[in-house]
Amino acid sequence: MLNSGDVVELDLGSPQGSEAGFLHPAVVVTAQRILQAEPTVVQVVPLTTTIRGFGSEVLLQPDDDNRLSHPSAVQCQHIRAVSTRRVDTVLGNIGPVNLTQIRAVLGLVLDIPT
Repeated sequence: MLNSGDVVELDLGSPQGSEAGFLHPAVVVTAQRILQAEPTVVQVVPLTTTIRGFGSEVLLQPDDDNRLSHPSAVQCQHIRAVSTRRVDTVLGNIGPVNLTQIRAVLGLVLDIPT
């Protein structure tokens, strides 16, 4: 079962324009209560090692829990729903502090009032 904040490798398919694509790391942002029902589709935000400093990105540093190999930017502007069949591997988990920060930025990107 996937957990909120999991860092996963998944196949995002062929990209169009500036989309992330192919085999790519991403963070699962679906609510844990939804994940407990083992959905067939989850919401993810891709990661990139190209740090652009956009306000829609959250910076993650590698650690033993997330198992990233390089500093990475969570691209909140690229949130998408994907089939769980696309998930290849669970690498680690970013933890509740980073997940809260990502969800706050998603709220800004999606214009969800707080």
